Amino acid sequence: MSTGLTSVLWFIAIIAMIPAALWLLKRTPMGGAGGQGVMRSVAMLPLSPSQRIVTVEVGQGADRQWLVLGVTAQTITTLHTMAPQADALPSTGAAPVPPFAQLLAKLRRDPQGPSGEH
Repeated sequence: MSTGLTSVLWFIAIIAMIPAALWLLKRTPMGGAGGQGVMRSVAMLPLSPSQRIVTVEVGQGADRQWLVLGVTAQTITTLHTMAPQADALPSTGAAPVPPFAQLLAKLRRDPQGPSGEH
């Protein structure tokens, strides 16, 4: 084989490995698709645009604890640690953000937006 053909084949092989590596990463714990984690958000209370109080549950089984955290743009401070509450409401944090593709499709269908002011 000529040097030029070998270089092209290596280039094609490397380009083909990129989607394969991304697909594998997506299915590993590092990619965020790995099972239920040991931390979840329980509640959030916004105080200002850059400050909020967040309650998170950490640990599993008998080792679970709730941490009440003060969150600002610069720091996260533990305000209180307590045992998990059995009668707690589900997370009151912000609704999950839809993927960009869904938002774009919605805008293409309804270019005027929800209030029709544009």
